[in-house]
Amino acid sequence: MIVRVIGAGLAGCEAAWQLAKRGIKVELIEMKPKKKTPVHKTDMFAELVCSNSFKASRTASAAGMLKQEMRMLGSIILECADQTSVPAGGALAVDRDLFASMVSKKIHEHENITVKSMEVTELPTDGVNIIATGPLTSEALSDSIKKAYGSGLSFFDAAAPIVTADSIDMESAFFASRYGKGDSDDYINCPLNKEEYEIFYNELINGERTPLHGVDVMNPKVYEGCMPIEVMAGRGQDTIRFGPMKPVGLTDPHTGHRPWAVLQLRKENTAGTMYNLVGFQTNLKFPEQKRVFGLIPALKNADFVRYGVMHRNTFINSPQLLDSTYQVKGSDGLFFAGQITGVEGYIESASSGCIAGINASRLILGKEKFLMPECTMMGALAGYISDESVVDFQPMGANIGILPPLDEKIRDKQLKAEKMSIRSFDALRAINIE
Repeated sequence: MIVRVIGAGLAGCEAAWQLAKRGIKVELIEMKPKKKTPVHKTDMFAELVCSNSFKASRTASAAGMLKQEMRMLGSIILECADQTSVPAGGALAVDRDLFASMVSKKIHEHENITVKSMEVTELPTDGVNIIATGPLTSEALSDSIKKAYGSGLSFFDAAAPIVTADSIDMESAFFASRYGKGDSDDYINCPLNKEEYEIFYNELINGERTPLHGVDVMNPKVYEGCMPIEVMAGRGQDTIRFGPMKPVGLTDPHTGHRPWAVLQLRKENTAGTMYNLVGFQTNLKFPEQKRVFGLIPALKNADFVRYGVMHRNTFINSPQLLDSTYQVKGSDGLFFAGQITGVEGYIESASSGCIAGINASRLILGKEKFLMPECTMMGALAGYISDESVVDFQPMGANIGILPPLDEKIRDKQLKAEKMSIRSFDALRAINIE
């Protein structure tokens, strides 16, 4: 039997890979290049449309724990991410083009995967299928899902701008990693003094924004993890100064003092020719982005190769629809995976594809469902999106809070995370997933 995986994003590619390496024939259906969403720019699979960061690397953290679990399960996404990484201090960031190219190549070359370019407009009703069409699922398929399972849920998220490295004024900026973390000074820091910050802040909160049809433009429903910088700034003058622009752990070598506020820039590609504005997701109009962000001294002559954008993300009411294997409750073989399920984040999305792919293969092979241990981050995320007691369901990313408590009470957050990561990895080693 052939399994259809619809959507070749992070979740779809991971699901297809997990199936294929278990000997299952896969038909991976992707509407690119025939049709693209408003934010996709290339024809490659696993295209990263927001940040190029996969968050913290250290295993004693929610994001690091999740990535290590994925490595232990033979993830194609983590394999390619590790091989295309760019310096990012304590985070795993990738050259997005090299990353997507490597994933695409591996998928196309696998003997058990056949790629089909077409748009799927209706939920399939036969065979085993994994819907991994992402938060920007096409209107026709979204309507089919809504017709089958009721109205969908939605929120808005945003992407940050990217500038060229040679247009950054290094007489105003400096290289450094916060608290000296990382093997090298991986970030370019753009400092502001108090007067510069206040001018920038006032222009930011008053900048002209791109209209969002059918919503309150000034107060759109947004995911906290991708909060537009101007929306965050609207919460108070010091909100972003204690958030993405916090100067803690940094000293400006030009002055010998800690700046009043700092914008950090992270490498966008291996060559280091492009940098993205960390934490500066935005819905400002393009000319406003150049004007307002140009008030930061180091960016006064910045060349923007990509402006920030904001877009609608759609997800299903997973607690009522899915079990912890990401299979539709009561269905013979329909799974969902990725951000459409309400997991939020690149690796979170891939992790759902991993679990769905493993369980779709087990369904075909006549094996029992595989339930990730609840003490793993993957298992905790799967448990959250399938927990019928969850009310007002909203997207959830990896975090320590969703893990079951330890047997011992530990106050130190770092030690607690270390103990939880050890517990997770031990649980995975103790089971036979195949």
